[in-house]
Amino acid sequence: MNSFIVVIPARYASTRLPGKALLDLNGKPMLQHVWERAMESGASKTVIATDDERIASAAEAFGASVCMTGDQHLSGTERIAEVAEIMDWDDAQIVVNLQGDEPSMPAALINQSAALLDDLRADIATLASPFLSVADFESPNCVKVVRADSGHALYFSRAQIPYARHPEHAEVAKECALHHHGIYAYRCGVLRRFVAADASPLEISEQLEQLRALSLDMTIAVGVPEVRPGIGVDTPADLQRASAELSR
Repeated sequence: MNSFIVVIPARYASTRLPGKALLDLNGKPMLQHVWERAMESGASKTVIATDDERIASAAEAFGASVCMTGDQHLSGTERIAEVAEIMDWDDAQIVVNLQGDEPSMPAALINQSAALLDDLRADIATLASPFLSVADFESPNCVKVVRADSGHALYFSRAQIPYARHPEHAEVAKECALHHHGIYAYRCGVLRRFVAADASPLEISEQLEQLRALSLDMTIAVGVPEVRPGIGVDTPADLQRASAELSR
């Protein structure tokens, strides 16, 4: 596996859970749990990227390296691209985007995401698992991905894909799709090309930035992890569930 860096984009503003990066989770800021998972991985370096001094101060207090960015970014991907420019990383450098609200992402999955780029045909790598329930498959909040036999993504959607033409094929349809996890790995050259491009009509329609990559003819490798990642935190209820997961 090639050397890789983890960047954790973290912002203070959050519509559903303001200040969530610094919310207490089992005695630590949630962001510290995310950083600890990254530090347990094989990354050569871990950087927290933020535009907020409160987050920067908290991160430095628990020993993290911090890169201050602008406040204009609409996504973590854009924030990471600025970090790559500030740090002057080479186009070949692999970066893993570990979101700041994933306190239960196992280190092994961070490593797996980076290792998927050993496939030189892949521009971007991510992970997805089989759906646990029909309700999740039907939910627009659970992003679906379907893959080619190569393991490369064909399409991502909030809708139920593939569509079961006949009711008796509903289970087959569910088994064809995978539940996408929000972790990405990319080479910096790909990252720069991605953020330089306008949002594609597909991305605007589904509000899924990975569709911009597919529109640009980028290849996305989708791996299936052996261990399912824990819950991402978007709501107070999620925070309680994450606390229970980390207490096991």
